[in-house]
Amino acid sequence: MEYRSLGRSGLKVSLHSLGTMHFSSEGMFGKIGTVSVKDAARMVDICIDHGVNLIDTANVYTTGKSEEALGAALKGKSGQVMVGTKVRFPMGKGPNEQGNSRWHIINECEASLKRLGRDHIDIYYLHEWDGMTPVEESMAALDRLVRDGKVRYIGCSNFSAWHIMKCMMAADRHNFEKFVVQQIHYTLESRDAEYELLPLSMDQGIGVQVWSPIAGGLLSGKFRKGVTPELSRHINDWGEPPIRDEARLYRIIEAIVQVAEGRGVSGAQVALSWLAGRPGVCNIIVGARNEAQLKDNLAASSLVLTAEERKLLDDVSLQPLIYPYWHQLNAASRLGPADLTLMAPHVAAMKPRM
Repeated sequence: MEYRSLGRSGLKVSLHSLGTMHFSSEGMFGKIGTVSVKDAARMVDICIDHGVNLIDTANVYTTGKSEEALGAALKGKSGQVMVGTKVRFPMGKGPNEQGNSRWHIINECEASLKRLGRDHIDIYYLHEWDGMTPVEESMAALDRLVRDGKVRYIGCSNFSAWHIMKCMMAADRHNFEKFVVQQIHYTLESRDAEYELLPLSMDQGIGVQVWSPIAGGLLSGKFRKGVTPELSRHINDWGEPPIRDEARLYRIIEAIVQVAEGRGVSGAQVALSWLAGRPGVCNIIVGARNEAQLKDNLAASSLVLTAEERKLLDDVSLQPLIYPYWHQLNAASRLGPADLTLMAPHVAAMKPRM
């Protein structure tokens, strides 16, 4: 297993970590499958055997049941693996039982610690933006949790670039702890993060952690035009990610299958390996319904794509430049490393100008 730095922090995390949304899941979360406490413990053991040192969960996953199942699975093994969890979404019907207020952040941290059976959370994330709470209040609450020893590192998830910069500036101004990682959706099919979130990460030294890296199974190679696997979250109306260009999706899938068949691996491994080579990516969260699927995903850590394979995948999935980026091509000679995480292939394709 490869280990990468979590942003500019001194923490090393395994390239792959285990996602637990489906631990003891039911209701809406049950649409992606469910894993019993017994099977969850087995999956944790498999991950530890493969060198995984980080497991991801959230308080909202089945209203705490995922955290409880993970806590049970980690009994006697807490020193071998780190845990990341999140706060933001509703955990009750009260007016203060959601959001990024000081009240909710601190209350839910205590509740998560209890469910996990731990005395600290290794990485604590704001799970979503809260436009009704001043960022100074949220960052102060996270800073207090770090100072109290209940949280080791902080991050965010599903924020816009300006949201993150507003939080980072508040932290800088008040000498609060800063985000060291952002958890985002980023795949061969969904490369929206390249417009601003990846350049921001490169510029600010914030690690990139990817959730749903094979788009809920869409990029596994099992979905082909006119063919849908019998067991699929997508036929159960999970709805993430939204697919806006179905023809493009199938072109990407066919390119994945071409590479996978040529290398004798699964499509999922190809999609995961492509992500591992993208700028700023330090960790990829993989999930699985069973042991075989989990082991196949973890095997992607040893797959290195060739330059030709990467070019095939890059070309078929490249998104057009939106404003102001297409205009910035006029000043391509003054673009920096962070800019080029988005712009490099477009700069390379530019025709010489008179």
